[in-house]
Amino acid sequence: MFQLLLAIIYISFISLGLPDCMLGAAWPTMYPQFGVPVSYAGILSMIIAFGTIVSSLQSDRLTLKLGTGKVTALSVGITALALLGFSFTSNFYILCILAIPYGLGAGSVDASLNNYVALHYASRHMSWLHCMWGVGAAVGPYVMGYALSGGKGWNAGYLYIGILQVCLTAILFISLPLWKDRSKDAQVDLGDGATEEKRTKALSLKEVLSIRGAKEIMIAFFCYCAIEQTAMLWSASYFVMKESVTPEKAASLAGLFAIGITCGRAVSGFLTIRFSDTAMIRMGMAIILLGIVILFLPFGIIGATVGLVLIGLGCAPVYPCIIHSTPTHFGEDKSQAVIGVQMASAYCGTLAMPPLFGVIAQNISVALLPVYLFIILAAMFVMHERLLKVHA
Repeated sequence: MFQLLLAIIYISFISLGLPDCMLGAAWPTMYPQFGVPVSYAGILSMIIAFGTIVSSLQSDRLTLKLGTGKVTALSVGITALALLGFSFTSNFYILCILAIPYGLGAGSVDASLNNYVALHYASRHMSWLHCMWGVGAAVGPYVMGYALSGGKGWNAGYLYIGILQVCLTAILFISLPLWKDRSKDAQVDLGDGATEEKRTKALSLKEVLSIRGAKEIMIAFFCYCAIEQTAMLWSASYFVMKESVTPEKAASLAGLFAIGITCGRAVSGFLTIRFSDTAMIRMGMAIILLGIVILFLPFGIIGATVGLVLIGLGCAPVYPCIIHSTPTHFGEDKSQAVIGVQMASAYCGTLAMPPLFGVIAQNISVALLPVYLFIILAAMFVMHERLLKVHA
């Protein structure tokens, strides 16, 4: 039964990734139909991001009350309804309203599932699960492309993914007996025969921030997602504006970053059998640094491509290993609260830092991308080392 549940969680992570890149793939077709500027995609992405921040901060409260299984099933169900709503609307403002439950559902399931896997499965599964998210994120645009090329329109693409999410919701509700209900575990094993009662009250944001090392891990996670999303959003523009590559070729080259993360996480799963989470995080940051250094060097398109792929490979182990190490650093009884705040901090990094580089690129130069990434990486390294020192 334990392995059956793991298979369901793997499917859930694929499903989580499916809609994440669909908006970008469909938007060139969507915005003329809505009669809005192309920049309005940013409004939708911000609404979704705010929703994920809010629900991530509430994940501890919801998980303590309902359990991971119910939170996951309900969250995926809410996301499925929002996606189905996307498929039937022809009004941009209704789309904005539907983006609210979409974001709320995505944040809750992300934080709750990540904590469950961190508590109950080995580190390799965390890496492979996030690899499955990458698979879903890669497949989603192909589903949209199939709908568009078949003349069915972007609505059909969202309809296909919405139906898949509805099917997953049904599977999750059927699988509820397989989930380990945390509320039934009255005590936490502290070793040497000692135990303590599990808390039944959710921790407030102030209480989480007062935990030693919490601020450091929040900033480190903020920095990680800032690096990942900035590289993902601006790499194509970097190729076009810095290396004079055609937009079509730049789009293909930029896709190598996501491939680097996905393949890197598949490999990281095997490496975690031998190396600790801390070693994997440090290794990932070292590879990111190598990629940034290569971007600095005058190697042209080949150097920029190699540097981007290395940054993707370096990013691969950092996210899953930070999540998996959270119960070790902060204790199993506090891990859900800390992971929820970590996820909210991560979404803040996603929300704030890529647009900030856009301002820099527009007003100064896109060539500053490696400088920008290096500064963020340095901050992430310092915060992670401070965390380790606090919990030494």
